[in-house]
Amino acid sequence: MKTLSKKTLNRSFNNWFYGNLTCFSQEHMQTFGYMLSMLPIVKELYDTNEEQTQKLKTYSTFFNTEPQVGAVVVGITTGMEEARANGEDVDDETINGIRAGLMGPLAGIGDSLVVGTLLPILLGIALGLSGGGSPLGAIFYILVWNIGMYILMRFMYFKGYELGGKAVEVLVGEKANAIRESVIMLGTMVIGGVTASWINITTSFKMLNAEGGVIVDLQKTLDDVYPSLLSAVFVLICWYLLAKKRMSPLLVMLILVGVAFVGVLVGFFDPGLSY
Repeated sequence: MKTLSKKTLNRSFNNWFYGNLTCFSQEHMQTFGYMLSMLPIVKELYDTNEEQTQKLKTYSTFFNTEPQVGAVVVGITTGMEEARANGEDVDDETINGIRAGLMGPLAGIGDSLVVGTLLPILLGIALGLSGGGSPLGAIFYILVWNIGMYILMRFMYFKGYELGGKAVEVLVGEKANAIRESVIMLGTMVIGGVTASWINITTSFKMLNAEGGVIVDLQKTLDDVYPSLLSAVFVLICWYLLAKKRMSPLLVMLILVGVAFVGVLVGFFDPGLSY
C-alpha cells in the first residue's frame, strides 16, 4: 500500500502556499499553481515518467478559487490521488468533478470571510497602531496576515487530505453555510465599529445674521439629531459606489477628494480640520 510521506505532503502544501498564482494568466488562473502543488505527490506515488506525466495532466484543466480557503481542494485531491494509486475506483473525471464543483462555492466562502471580513478587520487594527507614523501597524499586519494565513491554509490542506471526497458535504452543507453567515455578521459588526472609530467627518457651515451672530450651526444641529450623521452618510455612499455601482476603490477615492475640494471652496468643510 502506498502512503504519502509527511515530507511530501509538506512540500505539496508549501508549493500551494507560495506558488498558487504561479504563471497566473486570465486563461489558466491558478492551474499551474495547482500542478506545482501536485507535482511532489505524483512523483512519490508513481514510478515511471509516463505515469507521472499522465496523472499530472489531470490537474491541467482550468482552476480558480480563493487561495486560502481553497487549499482544502488541493488537500482533497491529494487524498484522492493517493487512493487512486492504491487501486481505488478514482479516475480523472471524478477528481476534476470535485475540483470544478468546489472551486466556485469555496471562492464565495473565502472572499466573504477572508477578503470581505478578515482583511478589513486587520487593516483597521493596523491603521489604529500606525498613529503618528508608528511602524507597529505595518509590522502587525505583515506578521499576523502571513502567519495567520499559513496556519489557516495548512489546516485546510491537511483537513482536506484527511477527509478526501467526504469533505464536500462538510464544506457546502447547511451547517457550513450557517457558520459562514454567522462569521460574516460578526465581521460586519466589527467593521462597523472600526468605521465609527476612525471616520470623523464634520461641517463648518454656519448661518449668520446681519450682525455676524450664528443663527444655525449645522454641525451642532446634526449632532443633536443624529451624532456622526455625516460620517455615516459618507460611508454608505462609498459602500453604494463600490458594491452597487462596481466602481474601483481608486475612483471612489478620487470622488471623495473632489467632494472635499469643492466642500472647502464653498465653506462646507473647514480646511483646517483633519478628516
